[in-house]
Amino acid sequence: MDITIIGAGNMARGIATRALAGGHAVRLLTPERDEAQGLASELGASTQAGIVGDRLDTDLVVLAITYGAVHGVLDTYGDQLDGKIVVDITNPVDFDTFQPLQLQAGSAAQEIANAAPGARVVKAFNTTFAGTLVEGHVAGRTLDVLIASDDEQAKQAVSKLATDGGMHAVDAGPLGRAHELEAMGYMHMALQETLGTQYGSALTVSA
Repeated sequence: MDITIIGAGNMARGIATRALAGGHAVRLLTPERDEAQGLASELGASTQAGIVGDRLDTDLVVLAITYGAVHGVLDTYGDQLDGKIVVDITNPVDFDTFQPLQLQAGSAAQEIANAAPGARVVKAFNTTFAGTLVEGHVAGRTLDVLIASDDEQAKQAVSKLATDGGMHAVDAGPLGRAHELEAMGYMHMALQETLGTQYGSALTVSA
């Protein structure tokens, strides 16, 4: 697959690393081209760089940005998102108080679906940390990627992205479950002080 990742932070690096490991092509978009170009040069392989506002020419778009930046991106792209698989990785948290935000829509993913009704929204990667994505595992265990969407084909595409990158895709159900996934993502972050793992832990599903 050809994948567009909006962002060039730690999560963008982690997801891009797994995508490239799975043989996918990655294009990074950021507000400043130098940001994207710097990460693209670091990642090498088939990574390309551009700026936010460049035309979206891939079917799968990952929003590897903070919750606060999401609506600006949606405003920029508008109906260009129609028919695209849009992967929301965010956890809506007030980082000044480190408390979860209470969203009227129920989740950040549902807000995106409401704002971009033509997009095929998928919630994924919000319970995994950036450093663990770069490594692809924690303590020798495969990372679990919990995935929720109302679009089964979109869910399958994101599942393939995860499994191609050496991870385990877990079907978490419809997009309405994004509320619970975002709560899990917040709790995982909140546990870091107690665990002392410095965002090096992983949530796993054993069966």
